[in-house]
Amino acid sequence: MRFGIEFVPYEPVEKVVELARKAEEAGFEYCWVTDHYNNRNVYSFLTAIAQNTEKMMIGPGVTNPYLIHPAVTASAIASIDEISKGRAILGISAGDKTILDSLGVKLEKPLATMSESIQIIRRLLAGEKVNFDGKIFRLSGVKLNFKSKHEIPIYMGAQGPKMLRLAGKISDGALVNASHPSDLNYAVSQIRSGADEAGRDFKEIDITAYTSFSVAESDEKAKEAAKPVVVFIVSATPSVVLERHGISTEDASKVREALKSGNFGEAMANITESMLNSFCIHGTPADCIKRIEEISKSGVTQLVIGSPIGPDSSTSIGIIRNEIMPSFR
Repeated sequence: MRFGIEFVPYEPVEKVVELARKAEEAGFEYCWVTDHYNNRNVYSFLTAIAQNTEKMMIGPGVTNPYLIHPAVTASAIASIDEISKGRAILGISAGDKTILDSLGVKLEKPLATMSESIQIIRRLLAGEKVNFDGKIFRLSGVKLNFKSKHEIPIYMGAQGPKMLRLAGKISDGALVNASHPSDLNYAVSQIRSGADEAGRDFKEIDITAYTSFSVAESDEKAKEAAKPVVVFIVSATPSVVLERHGISTEDASKVREALKSGNFGEAMANITESMLNSFCIHGTPADCIKRIEEISKSGVTQLVIGSPIGPDSSTSIGIIRNEIMPSFR
């Protein structure tokens, strides 16, 4: 099991760089930075992290082709690869419908959009002059003025069955937003089907569990830190996934309605034990080790420690280094 870590750039860059350094020292091999318009810019943070680390692979987790054109993404990630001396990775997905709706952008033809985006990005990174006439994108004589010296792995964020199968067909890695074995077992089966359809070796794909994670020496403190993140996960989770975990539509609606009305305290109060267990790896180091062991059986090859990490990110990174990672190395 390889370990990655996710940072959300809502804090000043100095704080995130400090945490990234600590993560690298702890043995994390991947560093993913989220890309949302309402946070600080992902590529400025990746630049700072690249200049202050030496080993970790770094990249956006994830950007999307609806707000950022694939040609712009290709230029940006090639620049990060140059700055980091060959450590860039690219995470890309169709995007968050709620955020796209708020910006007046329609989430149309996501499968075609993702497939074409990855084709365009790969060709530009290879130094090609790209002419492309697709269902979504049309490019005429587009070329970067510099060429990436390294092959940059492209990871696809995917959740639905069709997108998961597409990830199995065309990606170097699949980023699956899930923390529970049942969700990951389902996702891996779909990714494997896609790889089989494309005649690919499934083992070539880095199956990445992009988890919500909260560890502390105190189980209660870990739970409290997890609740704000789980509020947003529950509000965005489709009914078919809720049913898989035995969470009623009524209980999920209480969280959604409270969040929609701006009553965040009420939304957190409606987070149940079942929701926490379904959508977050949380608790003491022993609790977290047990869950990681369970999901490793599904075929996951990289575990991303995602928000909130714990009540205090720096302390939790130390706990992961000293009490969790040794069980998987």
